Amino acid sequence: MDEARILFVTRKWAPAVGGMETYSMRLAEAMQAIEPVEVVALPGKPHGMPPGALALLAFPFRVIAALLRRRRMPEVLHLGDMAIWPLALLPRLFFADTRIALSAHGTDVAYHRRGGVKGRAYGAYLRLGARLLRGARVIANSRATRDVLGETGWTACAVVPLATDLSGPATDGRHNGRILFVGRLVARKGCGWFVREVLPLLPEAMELDVAGTGWDEAESEVLRHPRVNWLGALEGEALARAYAEALCVIVPNIPIANGEYEGFGLVAPEAAACGGMVLAADLDGLRDAVVHGETGVLICAANSGAWSEKILSIIQTPIAIRAARLAQSQATARTSFNWSTVAHNTHAAYGFETSHSTLSDRDR
Repeated sequence: MDEARILFVTRKWAPAVGGMETYSMRLAEAMQAIEPVEVVALPGKPHGMPPGALALLAFPFRVIAALLRRRRMPEVLHLGDMAIWPLALLPRLFFADTRIALSAHGTDVAYHRRGGVKGRAYGAYLRLGARLLRGARVIANSRATRDVLGETGWTACAVVPLATDLSGPATDGRHNGRILFVGRLVARKGCGWFVREVLPLLPEAMELDVAGTGWDEAESEVLRHPRVNWLGALEGEALARAYAEALCVIVPNIPIANGEYEGFGLVAPEAAACGGMVLAADLDGLRDAVVHGETGVLICAANSGAWSEKILSIIQTPIAIRAARLAQSQATARTSFNWSTVAHNTHAAYGFETSHSTLSDRDR
């Protein structure tokens, strides 16, 4: 049997739980439908946490062993995130014909923005990689990520937005009258800002439901607000139902001083695919997570008046019109944000010919 010409290497894999783990597993699976892919992955711990330090230290030797076992070097070595760029040095130094590809997400690109000793050291680490792997094919998950890459000398060859596995049945347009926020309670996600600045501008009877896990101490104060309901962590059908039943699903990210940004914003396409009315900040990777006017609406970030005005207009939308809009939103989300599209666009970014590529001029 011929060896796969694509070798996909990732330190993000089940049973660890997270967005990058989902990306690695679903991309590898969808890519297999195009052509065979050999995967070298570092599994997480059984309870869902990332692998330990010893496993991480041993992982490079596993990758080297996988390369040396091959009768010929892969045509493409695809690394699942920017932090593991040194794993490309062996093929880059000794096998010039191997194309190097890297996926760029969020924190793995922007950690240098946090400053301090760790931030500066990581920035220097990425800049060294950009020099040693000049010409590597970097695939960014959004235009925002593509722009941040440039701060450490990397250039993205393509923007390939992510996909969602979550979906729901067609909605009839009815809702529970409440606003829904899903995600971590950290400053840049904007939930605290929304409660402080927007909720007071809405009718007093209107409440905000919050679902998710993990928060910082300051943002957790929103859970004590009398108009906020904490739903805990929701998954699968329960999450899909919450998206569909809400008056609207908000993704109100705000710019913050430390430079952290939203690499993509999976909640937006996820909610749209489930029949949710999505309102998202016109900021960072959310501009690629929302097809404006189709899968949701982008609203000026940190503009409380614009947010309250849009929500008030949604309240007044007739149910029949709402149902028609949501049906179109669901259809567009399922077409635009699926793993087959991600795989074909990633394959195209390698420089291989593919008849299924949907890369737009905007994404190149």
